[in-house]
Amino acid sequence: MSLVWLLIGVVLLLVELRHLAFYALFVAVGCFGAAVVALIAPSAVPLQAAVAVLLALGGVIAVRPAVSRAFPHHVGGRVARGVHGGLVGLEALTVDEVGTPHERGHVRLSGEQWLAVSGAGHPIPAGTRVIVTAVEGTTLTVWPATGPSGLLTGIEEPALPPPEEMPPGRAEGRTE
Repeated sequence: MSLVWLLIGVVLLLVELRHLAFYALFVAVGCFGAAVVALIAPSAVPLQAAVAVLLALGGVIAVRPAVSRAFPHHVGGRVARGVHGGLVGLEALTVDEVGTPHERGHVRLSGEQWLAVSGAGHPIPAGTRVIVTAVEGTTLTVWPATGPSGLLTGIEEPALPPPEEMPPGRAEGRTE
């Protein structure tokens, strides 16, 4: 029976390594405690289970809060809607000419370079400030921005169309 407890404990440790929530860790400790009891009293299965439960509960209640505080948590950043939905509406700068899906270009957004396609129906020159209107995988659909922070190239480009004129799903930032 001690081998079963050890096997369950190892599996729980592997689960803990994947999630780092510090629950499976203490259940694994309880299983290891039950394995020790199983070595001493192999036929006392209820005692083994009681040791496993008590150690697991004690660890979760008494030790887990301190262990959780000791590990750094991700702080800061933006919370995005969906996978990349938080990118919709952000301003970027074209690195090279951005054209159709077959003539993709690149934009610089938040210090990173992204693949991009023009949503305006025509190529957008390099050095143009654009607005992200949709995300499909790792490719951004962009439209030229207008106004004081608009085009750096001096070429007049159309403004973003109203949402009702944009292709389905684009105005809301859905990534179908």
